[in-house]
Amino acid sequence: MSSIRRFRAHPFLLLVIALALALCAPPGAAGANRAAPKHPAKQAKTKKKKRPAKQKPLYWGAWLGTQLTGTPPPWDMNAAARFQGLVGKGLSILEFSTPWADCGRTPCYFNHFPTSEMDAIRAYGAIPFYSWGSQSTPAPSVQQPDFQLSDINSGAYDGYVRQFAEEARNWGHPFFLRFDWEPNGDWFVWNEGVNGNLPGEFVSAWQRVHDIFASVGATNATWVWCPYADKGQHYGALARYFPGRSYVDWTCLDGYNWSAAPANPHPWTSFDKIFWSTYSTIVKRLAPEKPMILGEMGTNGIGRAKAIWLKKMFSMLATKYRRVRGLIYFDQYAQGITWPIETSPATIKAFRRGIRPKAYRPNIYGGITQSPIGPPR
Repeated sequence: MSSIRRFRAHPFLLLVIALALALCAPPGAAGANRAAPKHPAKQAKTKKKKRPAKQKPLYWGAWLGTQLTGTPPPWDMNAAARFQGLVGKGLSILEFSTPWADCGRTPCYFNHFPTSEMDAIRAYGAIPFYSWGSQSTPAPSVQQPDFQLSDINSGAYDGYVRQFAEEARNWGHPFFLRFDWEPNGDWFVWNEGVNGNLPGEFVSAWQRVHDIFASVGATNATWVWCPYADKGQHYGALARYFPGRSYVDWTCLDGYNWSAAPANPHPWTSFDKIFWSTYSTIVKRLAPEKPMILGEMGTNGIGRAKAIWLKKMFSMLATKYRRVRGLIYFDQYAQGITWPIETSPATIKAFRRGIRPKAYRPNIYGGITQSPIGPPR
């Protein structure tokens, strides 16, 4: 057995040692493992509130009517100057439209690329936003058997489209091209389900026209796909009308607060309720990488109610609709509806305040060369 004996401590001795250690411990050690109080001392720093993200820059503009000078721009650019005077800032984008053909004469006259109109907008410092519809005027109804989607898809209009695309190429400057807008509706001759048009024909027609532009080198066209904001999902899934990401440069939405307009009566509807559902579908599922522009939008009414609607719209654009990088207001009297902001001092003031921030870019784009056109910086 080992000569070293095991040490066996007496219980009284252990008690004495424990008391001695407790007396020697530093103050507060006994409570070191206790939970921190629910309300920390005053010296704790207050958390800073997170600032809202800065609004990204936007192009902004209008589709102006005849009410300002008797002739809308780009045929009379004094109308744009007058609108600028009302709202206190130059427009960075101007919309106008022509159909493929004028069949009010015999034979039908097919419109050329609007070179002089494009030059007028560019000289003002704005970017042309051109809505080009595959129809003829006058258009008393959606029944135009000579302008069906099947005619485009069969190649019947290839020669006209090619000539138009070559003229666009020869002009040589960037412009937005909103071809056959609101494809999910039932009020234009190019809508599926009317005028003899069949499901699937819209996408084929869009791709064919786009491919002709590409084949002749008309790359200065920025392609804008623009459905109607369908808050009630009355017109079916948007995906069936989407030409594909390689065929679209910008997405777009049109939408209106019709209110009690006799032409299309609806309850008074907020900007958010009109746009949110379709906006979400596009930016989250169909084309999340594409910038968006509001190609047509407006609100009926006059006075305070209209001013409040506009104020809330601008607030929503800054906080909730951050993928929107362009805004075009439909400033026209149409179908007996008071869309223009000039209807009252209150609405002018609300719109003027809305575009006052630096995010809304003025008319500084007369020398733009980038194509396809990117969002403003």
